Amino acid sequence: MSLRIDKDHQRFRNIVKGRIRKDLRKFLTRGELIGKEGKHLISIPVHGIEIPNFRYGDNSDAGVGQGEGQPGDKVDGDGEGIGPGGTEEGRHILEVEVTLDELADILGEELQLPRIKPKGKHRITAEKDRYSGIRRIGPESLRHFKRSFKRALRRQMIVGTYNPDRPRVIIERGDKMYRSWKTILSPHTNAVIVYMMDVSGSMGDEQKELVRLEAFWIDAWLRRNYQDIESRYIVHDVRAAEVDRETFFHVREDGGTRISSAFKTAQELINQHYNPQEWNIYLFHFSDGDNSSESDSRECCQILREQLLTNINLFGYCQVASAYGSGNFINVIHEQLAKIDNMITSRVNNKDDIYDSIKAFFSKGI
Repeated sequence: MSLRIDKDHQRFRNIVKGRIRKDLRKFLTRGELIGKEGKHLISIPVHGIEIPNFRYGDNSDAGVGQGEGQPGDKVDGDGEGIGPGGTEEGRHILEVEVTLDELADILGEELQLPRIKPKGKHRITAEKDRYSGIRRIGPESLRHFKRSFKRALRRQMIVGTYNPDRPRVIIERGDKMYRSWKTILSPHTNAVIVYMMDVSGSMGDEQKELVRLEAFWIDAWLRRNYQDIESRYIVHDVRAAEVDRETFFHVREDGGTRISSAFKTAQELINQHYNPQEWNIYLFHFSDGDNSSESDSRECCQILREQLLTNINLFGYCQVASAYGSGNFINVIHEQLAKIDNMITSRVNNKDDIYDSIKAFFSKGI
């Protein structure tokens, strides 16, 4: 019975994954995905798949069972109501838990994203303890019960103290066996993502929501390709500063824009903490393309060409649509930095464009 239930559960999960694949573009744009992100699992509302369950009514209304009643009070609520009942069919919603790795795999398969080939492999090593055998001494927390039990049983049978009619096995000190381990050096590939975002007055809540969704899927795909990954966050108007994740997605300024300040801060961060020979470095900048001046835009291109692009895996520039921004920065990048393999740009005018933007960023597998 247990095996049959496991098979049915696996079949159901395959149905769910098929639905996610079919409607991936829609799921990429659902804001509630981010709100339900956990350490390892993310809940996705899947429409149209229903399993049997009890449904309970709303207990917020007054009446019998909600306080003191009086003789003659109606029990079933018949009689007066508030308008007629609805006639439209509802959508059945099931919360399905999918691991972030499964979600990233679906993303990679549907967008046909190649696996990333990290640089710096075998340059970083991490110590790991691996259980490699059995020994006669050790802490009780590592005692191997099965081996100890067998030794005790064998000893009692040899000396003739084991009674099959009253099978009692007593484990003595000499019977105990313990797991042993050794420390090994494991090749480790590290990566860091530096997110930069314009938070000037022209970047409103709608633009930040686009950034938030895209950053989530960027994170999901890169974490699927690396054992360890760090995320750093930089916000800027005319000045730039490193902030935490919460501040990155919620702060809003009301000043002008100098994009070069963010690039300089990112370069300082890399110089201080991330050796390009050992780290896989990804930079993503989100802006509406409105910069303080053409000269600053050209300075940004110079910083990218001479400092950043030579030391990182990928620079991705995502320009989100805004009614207040000029949107010219992406044009300057195209003019100044054409045909550079590890620099990719995308335009996101609405949530539907996130699908194509993610595919553009990672289609080269770098």
